[in-house]
Amino acid sequence: MRTKLSLVVLAVLSAALLGGCGGSGGATASPAARPESLPSQIKAQGVLKVGTEGTYTPFSFHDPKTHELTGYDVDVARAVASRLGVKAQFFETPFDAIFAGLEAERYDMIANQISITPERLGKYDFSTPYTVSSGVVVTRSDVNSVKSLADIKGKTSAQSVTSNFAQIAKAAGAKLEPVEGFTQAITLVKQKRVDMTINDKLAVLYYLKTTGDKGVKIALEIGERTQQALVFRKGSGLAAEVDKILASLRADGTLTKISMTWFGADVTH
Repeated sequence: MRTKLSLVVLAVLSAALLGGCGGSGGATASPAARPESLPSQIKAQGVLKVGTEGTYTPFSFHDPKTHELTGYDVDVARAVASRLGVKAQFFETPFDAIFAGLEAERYDMIANQISITPERLGKYDFSTPYTVSSGVVVTRSDVNSVKSLADIKGKTSAQSVTSNFAQIAKAAGAKLEPVEGFTQAITLVKQKRVDMTINDKLAVLYYLKTTGDKGVKIALEIGERTQQALVFRKGSGLAAEVDKILASLRADGTLTKISMTWFGADVTH
């Protein structure tokens, strides 16, 4: 009799336990059993892992004097990490492999002047833009004849012939003088061997800020404005968290201060 009763009690208890284990129609798993979100993991570990090139002046490069990693994007990433209450840890990666490193979870975020494009938006999450740029026409400071794209026609522009800016100059009717890079182009402009050069606004602003060169100026801004943002794995939940931080950094002037330090102008909007 005791044996039969014990078996009945055990059967009832087993059924009750199985019913509470989330079988078909049962209760869902407790919140404690769910995977921790990436923002929570980062805060718990105290580190935001950031992928960047480390060879891309003035955005992510090594200071020639101290050999420490520095740059505009590096400062922005550190500011974001600080507002998260963690430290930024940088993983230097060639650009061709930078997205693969994100997908392989070597780091949580890319900070490397990544332009927002429809193709990339289909694969990754982006923050709100923290940098806006465009093409600019650079002339000697005493030249006032370039006020629109139409004024470029017939003039000579020093360009890297495979660049997008060379194509813009050519399409506008300019003659091209091939050069190896921006420094050579500026030299030819100052020597009056060419009329102008077209390049990225950020590169020109950085040149003017670091050299104090008064011999050249930005005469005209051209082309579509490009927007650069921080990049995350799709669905990681980190973009929304970082957007809040970028909004606060913008509101209190931190982003503008970082921009002024590197470019002498506000390039954040």
